[in-house]
Amino acid sequence: MSAYPLLKSVEDPADLRRLDRRDLHPLAEELRAFLIESVSRTGGHLSSNLGTVELSIALHYVFDTPQDRIVWDVGHQTYGHKILTGRREAMTGLRHFGGISGFPRRCESEYDTFGTAHSSTSISAALGMAVAARDQGDDRRAIAVIGDGAMSAGMAFEALNNAGDTRDINLLVILNDNEMSISPPVGALTRILARMMTGRTYNAARKAGEKVLGIAPPVLDFARKVEEHVKGLITPGTLFEEFGFHYYGPIDGHDLEALIPTLQNLRKLPGPQFLHVITRKGQGYKLAEADPVLYHGVSKFDHNAGITESKGGTKPTYTQVFGDWLCDMAERDDKLVAITPAMREGSGMVRFAKEHPDRYHDVGIAEQHALTFAAGLACEGMKPVVAIYSTFLQRAYDQLIHDIALQNLPVMFAIDRAGLVGADGATHHGAFDLSYLCCIPNLVVMTPSDENECRQMLYTAYLHDGPAAVRYPRGGGMGIKPAAEMQTLPIGKAEKRRAGHGIALLAFGSLLPVALEVGDALDATVINMRFAKPIDEACVLELAGSHTLLVTLEENAVIGGAGSEVSRIVERLHARPRLLRLGLPDHFVDHGDQAQLLQTVGLDKAGIIASIEALNQDNS
Repeated sequence: MSAYPLLKSVEDPADLRRLDRRDLHPLAEELRAFLIESVSRTGGHLSSNLGTVELSIALHYVFDTPQDRIVWDVGHQTYGHKILTGRREAMTGLRHFGGISGFPRRCESEYDTFGTAHSSTSISAALGMAVAARDQGDDRRAIAVIGDGAMSAGMAFEALNNAGDTRDINLLVILNDNEMSISPPVGALTRILARMMTGRTYNAARKAGEKVLGIAPPVLDFARKVEEHVKGLITPGTLFEEFGFHYYGPIDGHDLEALIPTLQNLRKLPGPQFLHVITRKGQGYKLAEADPVLYHGVSKFDHNAGITESKGGTKPTYTQVFGDWLCDMAERDDKLVAITPAMREGSGMVRFAKEHPDRYHDVGIAEQHALTFAAGLACEGMKPVVAIYSTFLQRAYDQLIHDIALQNLPVMFAIDRAGLVGADGATHHGAFDLSYLCCIPNLVVMTPSDENECRQMLYTAYLHDGPAAVRYPRGGGMGIKPAAEMQTLPIGKAEKRRAGHGIALLAFGSLLPVALEVGDALDATVINMRFAKPIDEACVLELAGSHTLLVTLEENAVIGGAGSEVSRIVERLHARPRLLRLGLPDHFVDHGDQAQLLQTVGLDKAGIIASIEALNQDNS
């Protein structure tokens, strides 16, 4: 008998709905085992997907997908959904170049009704779908599955506020309450929901209320009011019902015998409904249950032995360089405070959080709040450091401009995951930060080319009396050990790394190593630009007068990137050299290995040389 016999019989949700209810429990066991085996071979998000096995089965069993729309928030909890919707065999290429994405994508499957990867968008999207169905005269349902800390973001409550006041919609919001985002949860709402993990008090009260409600019609209204009052004292239900939703739960999200009848009943009810389910990250895999953070995002590993510590000898990542600098700087300056929007581990702040808990602030998945919170701290003489991914900073652009840069406040940004990040793909590539940062007045933008330069730039940015950003890539750099001593760099000054003839390569940050290789091959001058803003104008003018071709290199969108500023300087010259701006193309880059992706966009050695040769041929 082949492995996973039930799972292999499900090629789409229609097959699932033809199964006997008694087969769903063994199907869940097979799906969970398949997930563990599959993700251990490809890498990816594990613990969050193990927590949604039963919920994925129940949703597709009860609802008529894809006619009924399911929107999965965050998106890294959808592997079970993908497997049940015809992509089981495709899991061998999960997050690999040319393979399926680790997140929902509309172009990948009709069952992926909305692309998600950044959090807290599901209720807004599902509400839009529900309103469209109403206006089109269609009785299809829209279901938003929100969890992994996404309810801590203001956008989710903006959507609830709108939905509760919208007439005649068929909308179900499911709170997948696993007490986790990526990092451990924070905030008052989390504490409210956490009190309901057992559900015993509320369930007992509700059962008592049901008995009261059945006594006699004259006491019906009074009993309902009593029940609602008691619920408000002991559950989060009143919070959501005040938004205009009918609240149900909490129920065990791993109990199919509870999930399926509840969903079947909710499917028949009109109006906005809210179901609160309790799940556990890593469910069914003891190692992931014990350490859901470690098993949140994994590389390939032996699922029988579990994740083991890597042996010594590996070079530090930029994230580790930042984490070490943060702790060192905190020892020097007691005004330093560090802020993260729910990315303690990913941003390298675990050690700082342990050593300086009073100066560590995890604000939850709330990037807008994080920046304005930092601005308030800066107003009062503190020195806030905001550690944030490039793509997550996009979510707080107005706050960056209005609350920080306009007021010229000394807030420092440590921007991780700049450039191409690899397997997470288009939703997480830091492809736009140079474009959207360099146009903001008062902001200094630094692009380190190696680990030591990153450390010194972090120090320089911290001491700068105004907003400053240091953007660095995912993973390791050139393998240069950061110096313990910290020195400020002259702001806006580039450095020449190689003298050559004819061609000058102006490298911003991560592309300096490949620029040096190209420089050796073409006998070109190589400049480590260091600063995207303010750019070293004197250096650019000197190169323009001594070279026939300037080539800018950046791991950022070429449109509006650092090369644009070089172009502005050169174009006003009477006798100017040719200019070739190389960067990320004007399309979203897919997922895959970082080196492979750089090759596909022509930012490896061969690609850069080919672009230069093509330009020379066009001008010959």
